[in-house]
Amino acid sequence: MISIREQSYGLNVALFNEFTLEDFRLFEDALLQASQKVHRPDVLLDFSMLNDFTLDMAVEHLRFVRAHEADFGRIAIVVDDIWIKLGAHISSLLTQQHPKYFDDAASAQQWLLESASPEEGAS
Repeated sequence: MISIREQSYGLNVALFNEFTLEDFRLFEDALLQASQKVHRPDVLLDFSMLNDFTLDMAVEHLRFVRAHEADFGRIAIVVDDIWIKLGAHISSLLTQQHPKYFDDAASAQQWLLESASPEEGAS
């Protein structure tokens, strides 16, 4: 299940239970719409309540990111599960994205609200 909220900087996205291909399609559409409203929108991805993801979603994610990685700004990822974090790390290694990882959504949102450039604070 997915929850998507527009923010001044771009999007806040929370994922619950399993991240499916259908969820990812909703996420893709929201990202593309956000890029029409905000130049290089930033994204907060909250994986703290995510238990699993489907393989077809992971493949679609890689395809989408490779096609659009220059269209988006900073990415803040909230994650506490080591396996989900490992999957996110592997995904970012296959692209030029460099997300920053957080333990809680409030810290992630604070980072996105700061006026720092996308290159600052990336890890």
